Amino acid sequence: MRYSTLGKTDIKVSEICLGSMTWGTQNTLAEGHAQIDHALDAGINFMDTAEMYPVNPLKVETAGGTESIIGDYFARSGKRKDWVLATKIAGSGFFGPEEITPASLESHLEASLKRLQTDYVDLYQLHWPNRGSYHFRQHWTFDPSQQPPKEQILDNMRAVTEKMADLQKAGKVRAYGTSNESAWGMANWLRVAEETGGPRMETIQNEYSLLCRLYDNDLGELAVHETVTLLAYSCLGCGLLTGKYNGGTTVAEGTRLAINGNLGGRVTPQTWAATQAYVDVAAKHGLDPTAMAIAWTLTRPFKVMPIIGGTSVEQLKKSIDGATLELSDDVLGDITAAYRAHALPF
Repeated sequence: MRYSTLGKTDIKVSEICLGSMTWGTQNTLAEGHAQIDHALDAGINFMDTAEMYPVNPLKVETAGGTESIIGDYFARSGKRKDWVLATKIAGSGFFGPEEITPASLESHLEASLKRLQTDYVDLYQLHWPNRGSYHFRQHWTFDPSQQPPKEQILDNMRAVTEKMADLQKAGKVRAYGTSNESAWGMANWLRVAEETGGPRMETIQNEYSLLCRLYDNDLGELAVHETVTLLAYSCLGCGLLTGKYNGGTTVAEGTRLAINGNLGGRVTPQTWAATQAYVDVAAKHGLDPTAMAIAWTLTRPFKVMPIIGGTSVEQLKKSIDGATLELSDDVLGDITAAYRAHALPF
């Protein structure tokens, strides 16, 4: 396992991050703990969660359940210091109309710390912007003209950044990041940090995979020049890139496709052809498609750490294999050809 740092911090983490969003719905407490132990044994020391987890299905009534499972693990094992722990505060529209403000940032962090049975988190992230986002398939109808005025957005950023500094000084948070952000949003978070004395947003957690490459251009350029780390979620396209759905003809009970029907809008007429193209590349070169998809994210020209997850240890093993898989120029060339033929399938 290789290791790197988050943004400009000295926080050293494994290049592979362990995701947790199925713990509490598709996975039991014991299964979640087994995944944590296996990941740790494989050299992973970085784990991501959120106050709104678990998902599949996502319900307000179960929110916080995943954090509680992680907290139980720390209490039983005493291994809190073995992990770099990341969690997120949800934005407006999930728990209700409440936006991310200095007050909600502090109160939601305190609730997460209690569930996680720890007195600090290493990386605290905003799950999505107050002003809205083009992520979650909203890019098809994205209309920034409907957002609040620029100064209102920046005033909130300044106030939240000042509260972030207070929480950092209190030892409750080591570093900050955001999620489901745009290049404009991230640039302004960084500018506000410079104006106020910080702290800065060190990471951005956006969807990124062979099937979803919105990050490649403007955000990729920002990441290189501003030293921002991408934490890539859904890097297997919610299981599509494993090939397990066989073009939509195989939908096993308990899988995400069986539970939510269209994988949050990722299933379109174009999706199956795009997915098959990448599965075919893996087969042509004798590679596991899961490992290939993870390995590809680690070849990008900007710093990226894939967040892996699954409902079993066996699924995790295939993703972890991607950390040490070196893709040849021939494989990368075939991947590029598949991308040109099947760009933006959802």
